Amino acid sequence: MEAKLSQFSSLSQKDKGPAYISLLSEILARSDQSTIPQDIHILVDNVVNQDSVGLVVGRQVLSELVKALGDGAIKDTELRKRIVEDTLDVAQPRVVSYEEPVSQLRFQLADILEGEEEWSEAARVLMGISLESTQRSAPDSLKLSIYIRIVRLLLEDEDSIQAETYYNRAALIAHTATDKETQLAFKLCQARIMDYGRRFLEAAQRYHELSWVAEIDEDERRHMLSAAVTCAVLAPAGPNRSRVLASLCRDDRTPSLPSHNILSKMFLDRILRPTEVQSFETTLKQHQLAKITLSSNDRLASVHVDDDDGDGAESTSKRTGPSTVLDRAVLEHNLLASSKIYNNITFRGLGALLDLTPGAAETMARKMIEQGRLKGSIDQVEKLIWFDTKEEEEAQGKAGGLGDVEQDIEDTGAPHTKRWDMQIRMTAAEVESIVQHLSEKGLLRTTAVGA
Repeated sequence: MEAKLSQFSSLSQKDKGPAYISLLSEILARSDQSTIPQDIHILVDNVVNQDSVGLVVGRQVLSELVKALGDGAIKDTELRKRIVEDTLDVAQPRVVSYEEPVSQLRFQLADILEGEEEWSEAARVLMGISLESTQRSAPDSLKLSIYIRIVRLLLEDEDSIQAETYYNRAALIAHTATDKETQLAFKLCQARIMDYGRRFLEAAQRYHELSWVAEIDEDERRHMLSAAVTCAVLAPAGPNRSRVLASLCRDDRTPSLPSHNILSKMFLDRILRPTEVQSFETTLKQHQLAKITLSSNDRLASVHVDDDDGDGAESTSKRTGPSTVLDRAVLEHNLLASSKIYNNITFRGLGALLDLTPGAAETMARKMIEQGRLKGSIDQVEKLIWFDTKEEEEAQGKAGGLGDVEQDIEDTGAPHTKRWDMQIRMTAAEVESIVQHLSEKGLLRTTAVGA
């Protein structure tokens, strides 16, 4: 090997290129592949670091090596990986002169690492590609595809912080994308970044939009629909989430999902039971099970409330707040669901319902009222939470196209009881009106009943 390279040094610059390429082909064609990495290392080191070889010849040899490796000249994946890594190490000191072949080698190495599920390593290899330099400026389409791929790889290893950095870079040039595939890939990255950033409501909307795109594979669309349901369940309880839940429940595809039960119960404002929550928890990813910590103010408020409601009983729960993202979503949902059942409730009663201390229950209700996600008020003297159902009653009183109806309302208790009684009364009145109308038209026959 050394002797051949010494002979090449005496050749003219015109003949050096074909000679080195011929030697490279000879090395790659060997049946005994054990010596290939070492000989390629010597060859690459010679053409890259020997000034006598010349920059043009060096680029020709490296380009030929990239082409041969890409065409499968080395079948063994581990051997090819070793050659690519070694070539990158040799060329790194003079990477400015060999940007194009080095970039192609990095793409090949990233493909190998991705195949081995070394997500973060593959992302770091792609990060090393020079996209802005005096020698070569990559087009926006190439930059965008690289950024999107880096984001996808980093998210596979749950590295959402670094992934968001490259997502922000992609967002600056996303408007330049012209092909549908790149646009969809960017939107998926956007949804996943929102998911990892715990912006679950926005993530659910993005996932649901993508689940309708016909260009995406059917299995992938089902996966995105499932992700939309999961994010909607984890989103903060309130009117905005209710709209997303309604949209998902109207989707004919959701009944086939394992998470449909918890979705429907949340949409119908029914209280979730621990067994249902535990079953749903098994479907969540690691970042969706993240622990949360209470602020010092919330922690103090959760234990500062006087628990004496006059019944002399002690609070059975010692929990001062939610421990995970799912726990918080379920507690807020159950609190919102309880507002549909009760006119008011004591701090102790709400704490028993949510398995929280009375102070923690009051703190959670206060924050939801402050954020506009719960209609009501708090009487701290009487230790009561009053739920405001007036707007809801007015909205539902005209349901069904009945318009304004003069009604004598009896005081029968809770609002839901009143509505139920009124619906029965109106239904009976409608039946009576229909029967009377048919009788006037002579369409009813009376049959005598024998004694």
